[in-house]
Amino acid sequence: MLAQQRLDFEFRPMTAADVGNAHELSIALKWPHRLEDWAMLQRVAQGFVAVHNGRLIGSAFACHQGEFSTIGLVIVSDDYQGKGIGRKLMELAVGCVAPRTAVLNATLAGAPLYAKMGFVSFGEIQQRQGQAQPTGTTELKAQERCRGLSEADHPRVLELANAGSGMDRSVTLGDVLNNLEHAVGIEHDGQLQAFALLRPFGRGLCLGPVVAQSVDQAKHMIGELLARVPYAFVRIDIPTDSGLADWLEDAGLKRVDSVTCMSMGAVPQASQGVRQFALITQAIG
Repeated sequence: MLAQQRLDFEFRPMTAADVGNAHELSIALKWPHRLEDWAMLQRVAQGFVAVHNGRLIGSAFACHQGEFSTIGLVIVSDDYQGKGIGRKLMELAVGCVAPRTAVLNATLAGAPLYAKMGFVSFGEIQQRQGQAQPTGTTELKAQERCRGLSEADHPRVLELANAGSGMDRSVTLGDVLNNLEHAVGIEHDGQLQAFALLRPFGRGLCLGPVVAQSVDQAKHMIGELLARVPYAFVRIDIPTDSGLADWLEDAGLKRVDSVTCMSMGAVPQASQGVRQFALITQAIG
């Protein structure tokens, strides 16, 4: 039917009024995002939509974070596949990035298009999820202690988040911190050195970001958070080289998918002796 029609597509910026229809796109793909998850991304990122005869048929976002912009939630309705809509949405998203560098996490289906556009792979992210199981305690070093976080810790959490991701998390993390289930951190001699956040997302809870100095710190904080929500459905997105994969498997968080990290130039670099062990989301990084 569509092939016999003259298709005139409208491409325009996304607004808050588009969130409900965009959410319907992800439901059709069986993606787990809630309406609230879409609303969050619309608040913190620059979005674009494709429309045909008043129907929203595609979306893409660019989330500006300092020297980088993360591209995400690039979706085209199944009815409109193969008509260049995804490429046009990507061109709009990438076109608003300059002078920043565009980075993204590519699905298997999307990676070939992104490679043609000039993106180069530099890593892999594992999506892990399941019903959280009790984990053994990972010991901390002497002088380290894990504690709950409060609003007074937010400036230091942002500093660590920026250092661990290599991006400016001012806007994105500010939104995340307003919607938490639990938050923990590790301090040494009174200074916060690591943190982990747990928040509502998708089918249950999302654990991330997690920023720490070592894999043992990351395991300890993740274990603390999982212990607070026994047998809840939890998702976590981790770099494949994080050192967490086998441990998370034992904790009931099974690998269900993987995506390829890609960039159109420089790659975000961690600093200050910390790194990111779990993402905010695949779309945000």
